[in-house]
This record gives sequence, C-alpha cells and structure tokens, in this order.
Amino acid sequence: MIKYALHCDQAHAFEGWFGSSSDYDDQSARGLVDCPLCGSKGVSKQIMSPAIAGTKAQSAAPAVDAKMREMMMTAMGEVRRHVEDNFDNVGDAFAKEARDIHEGKSEERGIYGQATPAEAKALIEDGIKVAPLPPPPPKKTDVN
Repeated sequence: MIKYALHCDQAHAFEGWFGSSSDYDDQSARGLVDCPLCGSKGVSKQIMSPAIAGTKAQSAAPAVDAKMREMMMTAMGEVRRHVEDNFDNVGDAFAKEARDIHEGKSEERGIYGQATPAEAKALIEDGIKVAPLPPPPPKKTDVN
C-alpha cells in the first residue's frame, strides 16, 4: 500500500491510499480519482515523501484516543441517520435505480440500498457517483 498527499484544482488537500504507485496512475488516467470535498477530477499528487506500508515489521500506528474515536463514531452515525431519514431505501434494486436516475429514466432523488461489489464497480466505471453508507454504530455493550 502507498499513501499519497493529493490536491485538486480547487486547492483542496486530502490523502489517498493505493495498492501501488501504478494503481494511482491507472485510476487517475481512467478518471476514477476525484476530490472528496468538491468532486473535481482535476486531482494531482503533492510533493511529499510517500508513506509505504510493506510486509516488514513497522512501528505501531498511534492509537486513536477514546475521545476522537467517539467523535468519529458519532459523525458516522449522524451521516447514516441523515441518509435513512431523508433518502429512499430501494433495497437490492439500488444499482438499477441509481442507473435509471443517472440516465433520466427515474425521478432524481437521494437513494440508498444494497449493491454487490461488481454492481458498485460498474456504476463507478460509468461515472455514476456512489458511496458506501457508514455502518450502524456499535452497541455500547459491543465496544471495548
């Protein structure tokens, strides 16, 4: 794995993890790398020392403190609740409905549901924006 510092043509900075440097080049050439803040496809690498995760033993990553973890879990829960409260659940018809909306065959609206990895990949390759829904927050009894 390799981590790149990236930026878009709108000056947004962000990071991206890729299986290899050639994975980034391939995905970028196919228009699959876009800015998570504005959606711009004008993304390029920033000057940096890339972080590479290899097979050799490495020092442990710094632990996320409990307060930060709680903030992240709360934010993910709020995103999920917003989607569930405001978008239409189309179940396992998600891929078909997303494609129909994209092609103007169905009313434009926010939807969520289930798609297989192959369906999600096909939607992305066809330029249809999709994103995974954050998982439901764990029960307090399930958290260490």
